[in-house]
Amino acid sequence: MADTRQHKIHEQKLNELVKVMPYFVAEYVDDKRDSRSPSTLLNYVHDYKLFFEWLIEKNIANCKDIKDINLSVLENLKLDQAKRFFKDLQRRDIQINKDETKKPEKVTINRKISALRSLFHYLTTQTEKDDGEPYFYRNVMLKVEVNKVKETLGARANKISRNIFHNNEDVSFLNYIKNDYYNELPPKSRSKFYFERDKERDFAILSLFLGSGIRVNELSNLKLRDLDFEENQISVIRKGGKLDTIAVVPESMGDLKEYLSIRSERYKATSEDYDYVFVTKVHNTASPLSNRAIESLVKKYTKAYKSNKSMSPHKLRHTYATNLMDETNDIHLLMRQLGHTSTSTAALYSNPEQEKAKLASRQLGERWKKV
Repeated sequence: MADTRQHKIHEQKLNELVKVMPYFVAEYVDDKRDSRSPSTLLNYVHDYKLFFEWLIEKNIANCKDIKDINLSVLENLKLDQAKRFFKDLQRRDIQINKDETKKPEKVTINRKISALRSLFHYLTTQTEKDDGEPYFYRNVMLKVEVNKVKETLGARANKISRNIFHNNEDVSFLNYIKNDYYNELPPKSRSKFYFERDKERDFAILSLFLGSGIRVNELSNLKLRDLDFEENQISVIRKGGKLDTIAVVPESMGDLKEYLSIRSERYKATSEDYDYVFVTKVHNTASPLSNRAIESLVKKYTKAYKSNKSMSPHKLRHTYATNLMDETNDIHLLMRQLGHTSTSTAALYSNPEQEKAKLASRQLGERWKKV
């Protein structure tokens, strides 16, 4: 499994979090390190922390520290207690901003169920005491039902379609950033100063998302050696650490080249093959841009363009995918370009049945005008 910068950061956070976990969680993490990414394991252990804190809060675990929770607590956990934990999660309010809250989505709860199922499965089938038996046998998490999110392919496709650029709007967006955004910033403001410093870099990032369909983690981990200007392609690390090479719109490669022409001087960056492409300046030295920083800048620029309706890097990826499908109608090319392994996932960007329904509705409406 290839190591990305994000994985290394998550590996460090995982190691720190495991230190406050019970010994059997540390054993679980050690056993799964070679088969699951640090990012997945970090999310799992965060879920375990939430679960253990709840056990202590409800006096189900008779201790003060998570580290002291005994295996017998999990072995003897009642089904109604396990269900109560997930119900409490489902009914809590999540703060969106100072005025709004929302309930967790079903998919979020399902992920936590899956995380705990994985831990309980390990403890009841993949561990061994001195007598050759597993730590315990009773797996209460098998009795907790996963409430699958029921959604048709058409509904998922429509959800994607509502939140992307349409009808050359992606081109208009890039033109807006290049020609109009600066003039809308307050004069002599810090935002104007930083935009002047970062405009080539930020524009190259936006252009690359819209010109290749890569994920934010794939973009943040790009190194100079991954760029091929002769063939207009880049090498990326896909999910699961798989290496891949994908085509890029030539204009996006041109925007990337323009950024590279000022990268060394503007950010005090070196030009070694192993250096990260997208950097910022910290204490007068170059530092790689984080995923969060990239997500923030995409949100900032799309919010300015769409009048307070921001978009994520993933929405730019969806925009690219939809445009590619419209141009080629080649689902296998789309799968190759996005790194998908399932045609059903790729089919989300092509929804001819929905288009037929819209056309039929318009035709039916024409009849009404004749009455």
